[in-house]
Amino acid sequence: MSSLAQQIRQFLRVKPQAEGHQKQLSLEETDNALLIGSWQAGDSQRDRLAYDREKVLADCMDAWRFNPLARRITELTTNYVSGGGFVLSSPHAATQAFLQRFWDHRLNRLSLRTGELSDELILSGNLFLLLSTDASGMSYLRVIPSADIARIESSETDIEQELRYVGKPGLDGDECIYPAYQPGRDRPGEGGGFSPVMMHYAVNRPVGSQWGESDLAPILKWLSRYSAWLEDRVRLNRFRNAFVYVVRARFANEAARLNRQAQLALHPPAPGSVLVTDETEEWSVIAPKLEALDASSDGLAIKKMIAAGVGLPLHFLAEPESSTKTTAEASGNPSYRRFAERQRAMCWILQDLLRVVVERRAYFDPSVDPTAQITVSGGDISARDNAELADAGQKAAAIASGLHEKGLISSEELLRLVYRFMGEQLPAVEESQSEQG
Repeated sequence: MSSLAQQIRQFLRVKPQAEGHQKQLSLEETDNALLIGSWQAGDSQRDRLAYDREKVLADCMDAWRFNPLARRITELTTNYVSGGGFVLSSPHAATQAFLQRFWDHRLNRLSLRTGELSDELILSGNLFLLLSTDASGMSYLRVIPSADIARIESSETDIEQELRYVGKPGLDGDECIYPAYQPGRDRPGEGGGFSPVMMHYAVNRPVGSQWGESDLAPILKWLSRYSAWLEDRVRLNRFRNAFVYVVRARFANEAARLNRQAQLALHPPAPGSVLVTDETEEWSVIAPKLEALDASSDGLAIKKMIAAGVGLPLHFLAEPESSTKTTAEASGNPSYRRFAERQRAMCWILQDLLRVVVERRAYFDPSVDPTAQITVSGGDISARDNAELADAGQKAAAIASGLHEKGLISSEELLRLVYRFMGEQLPAVEESQSEQG
């Protein structure tokens, strides 16, 4: 039996199971153990199982819809990454003109769609971009939700070489197959047109995985706990001003006590009124003890966990940690680095997309250069960085100019130092002019 199983595995090209997987699969099949250790052929074992991934995607979308903190975290990242807009440029005039037409086309609207791309990366960690091209070479972009993709099929020898994307079955029960873009193999068909292709990009993707991870995935349970804690506090505070009078007195019998209680219930003391009693009655109040000061530290601890999970300081989430401006600015620097890294990823994604768009256009328009350089740059992350870089550039220029006048450095080195301290790259035009000089 073992040899037959081994032959079947070799025929199906199924890798032998590790000892840990064999133990997991030998468990009793219950609701809790049915899917433990199982995965689909072709999937990476470092990815989440399909049902787990779908649950996380659904939970992230629900958190964005109903949880104000999740919505604000998403908005903050998108505002810093794409809120300043993206500028695309190419030294080739015809290519630049076509890129601008593609960017501003009413069916693409990339000036507005970049915010949607950023949101999708935050909520799912993946971007599935469907690119179609008409007979004139103009391309059109559509974003397929990550939740609509069932699986990714890759090369047998390289998991990063994705071949096709399989969508979930529709109402007719058929799966939708999206062919992946293949560099160097994207050619017009027999009819002269291009077939639609899909391009996949991912963030927060572990090595050896096909799928990215949502920025909200690590904090989903903490968002839920904070929401439940806050709701409990709101319910308690609703009854904070509710109280009950307790009247202690000596009554002759039970009928006298009930009679006095009926009198007070018929004419209860109004707030702010004066109550006069004799020595036979003693009045007191029973009010809820919320211990709000002690409970506030619990809520702050949960909120700190949320802020740490997404790399944001607490004052970004309406929770000032300190009253000093210096502390707030210092705590924001790591977040700006994170935003800058995500913006760099977005710029690369857009550059890669535009490269494919230009290559397809070049088959119909010879004036477009498919090898022309394409650059996409984002807006400034922090205005304070600009002031610091400008100050550093000014000081560097003064020192470098003195060295240049004494003949200690060349003009090219002077420009390189100034651009470096200003945090910018030396333009190719400046480099070529300096070389000619």
